[in-house]
Amino acid sequence: MSRDGFSETVARRGPKLGLMARFHAWAHRNLPTRDIFESNRWLKPFAHRILHSSLWRMTRRSVPRGVALGMFTGILIPMGQIPASAVLALPLRANVPAAALTTFFTNPFTTPFLLVLYYKVGTWVLQFFGTTAAEANTAVADAGWLHWLANDVGLPTAIGMAICAVVGGVLGYVVAAVGWRLWIAGKWRRRTHERAER
Repeated sequence: MSRDGFSETVARRGPKLGLMARFHAWAHRNLPTRDIFESNRWLKPFAHRILHSSLWRMTRRSVPRGVALGMFTGILIPMGQIPASAVLALPLRANVPAAALTTFFTNPFTTPFLLVLYYKVGTWVLQFFGTTAAEANTAVADAGWLHWLANDVGLPTAIGMAICAVVGGVLGYVVAAVGWRLWIAGKWRRRTHERAER
């Protein structure tokens, strides 16, 4: 079914849609297409590689890799997350649409909460190693070229961001892999049930 046909079906069903169907509809509307990647000026040098069919195929390995990559770049890269995900998908053989779509979990609504989380995680890690946020920021400020980190972002936030990017990537991979298996198992159960009814 085409994207337009899917959208029309969703519009007809309206509020009767369940949570998963609504997410599927949202993903279908916001999923970057091959045309968008092809026309992106930042991706022009890589377009022929990024548009390779193997990076757009949904498989049990490529989708979890894409979700993990999207979580990682969504947290660690504040701007240009989708192009970064597309380029990093090449060596990782990750699914480009899954990576691009997952970066949307960092958005203007979630960012304030995520920044607090990064700061809390970073502060906890620094305290675990016996230092305070103020001492760490002073030490970094004395390091010269890292001065911007202490003044603009704060070392605890940067450390928390890096840790959350790695943990988020791992969790994203596990959740997507398990979800994929459950989805396939559900399809097989439905198919077996339909055959038994015949």
